[in-house]
Amino acid sequence: MIVIGLDLGTSGLKALAIAEDQSILAESSAALSVARPHDGWSEQDPAAWIAAAESAIGALLDRIDAIAVRGIGLSGQMHGATLLDASDRVLRPCMLWNDTRSHAEAAALDADPRFRAITGNIVFPGFTAPKLAWVRRHESQVFENIRKVLLPKDYLRLWLTGEHVSEMSDAAGTGWLDVAARDWSEALLEASGLDRDRMPRLVEGSEVSGRLRPELVARWGLPSDVVVAGGGGDNAASAVGMGVVKPGTAFVSLGTSGVLFAATDGFHPNAASAVHSFCHALPESWHQMGVILAAADAMNWFAGVLGSPAPALTADLGDLQAPSRTLFLPYLGGERTPHNDAHIRASFLHMGHDTDRAALVRAVLEGVSFAIRDSRDALASTGTRFDRLIGVGGGTRSEYWLKAIATALEMPVELPVAGDFGGAFGAARLGLMAANGQGAEIATPPAISRVVEPERDLCGAFSEAHARYKESYAALKALSRG
Repeated sequence: MIVIGLDLGTSGLKALAIAEDQSILAESSAALSVARPHDGWSEQDPAAWIAAAESAIGALLDRIDAIAVRGIGLSGQMHGATLLDASDRVLRPCMLWNDTRSHAEAAALDADPRFRAITGNIVFPGFTAPKLAWVRRHESQVFENIRKVLLPKDYLRLWLTGEHVSEMSDAAGTGWLDVAARDWSEALLEASGLDRDRMPRLVEGSEVSGRLRPELVARWGLPSDVVVAGGGGDNAASAVGMGVVKPGTAFVSLGTSGVLFAATDGFHPNAASAVHSFCHALPESWHQMGVILAAADAMNWFAGVLGSPAPALTADLGDLQAPSRTLFLPYLGGERTPHNDAHIRASFLHMGHDTDRAALVRAVLEGVSFAIRDSRDALASTGTRFDRLIGVGGGTRSEYWLKAIATALEMPVELPVAGDFGGAFGAARLGLMAANGQGAEIATPPAISRVVEPERDLCGAFSEAHARYKESYAALKALSRG
């Protein structure tokens, strides 16, 4: 038996095939681009997702025995507002997770105490609910024609199965889910001018959400009984891929955004901390995470400014050094945890005549590391702690960055062996559970290739720099609003 995992990211779609023993058989990918027509806007055309999926799946099927495929699992970027009319036509470009134009609408919804009480979370500008409020206010004709609201990966599901379905982990990031009850909240939908009929049906991530449409079965030469699992939001699916499903386990992801994700022993919300308290992708399980909006994205931005590839910039840094006076606050498009601030923007601080290119590169890496520590502290304020941390994402290719994060957090960071244990692998694991009709062993973490230890003699210096980093936020906040 073969199962396919699809991960719809911001910059690309990945397809991965695993065997029943969870060994990886093949993988492929297709690139995606983001449109930013105005400051704070971030959009994609859902048609590009379908084209990317067609390309990646086609390439994948050329490398495996297609007739052995039994299931497909889905993972994807969260919070996006994909708006469909009565004929399932897309009404406007999808507003993505890092689109912050709806900050005023988010504040208005967050002022309604029902949202925090029912969802357990702040209504962040990146969530889906404020995006719909923005559309209602600024594009009323579009709003009136909405018949279904889907999250990005669930639009792929519609194309694959013809079904309007979502699952708990992704739905928890909309601002409309009763996270404890794992169901849509009628009260919150009504507050947004919506109703249950406009929302997808909900399943658990390991359940069957539908079967592959006959047209696709015929086109790809697949069996007629291929099931599509509920899947998970990108971070929950990545956690499944890494076996981060039990309390005490966590991962840090250095992708476009930065995530510190910890499995919890139940639903323990603390909205004031700006920590996300969401359903996990498995039944009766939950997690918490701190989210920063620019991690590898910050390094890629600075590399573009310097006109040099990011890997080359970080490879030249040598051994970890104590942070200098120079600080970088990585708020290129606002920030979530712990600030919930859509207005704040990034800044270099405390530069001098001796500040050179290497010092600025170190400041960017350290700034993101300090932002991750902010998330660690925010999780701790809710009572969530962990004793095992796995590192994933493109940023973990930088040894200097890994050392900086381990030192800032004062704990080791474990790195998986070569292979993909992210969203696509987690989606495939969920697809395997759905196809098997029974539980699969998904709590197993990947084999660890090595452990990056903190530089204990530099932990004090990093703590002092982090304190200055936190103090600088208030001044930067005043400037950003000036």
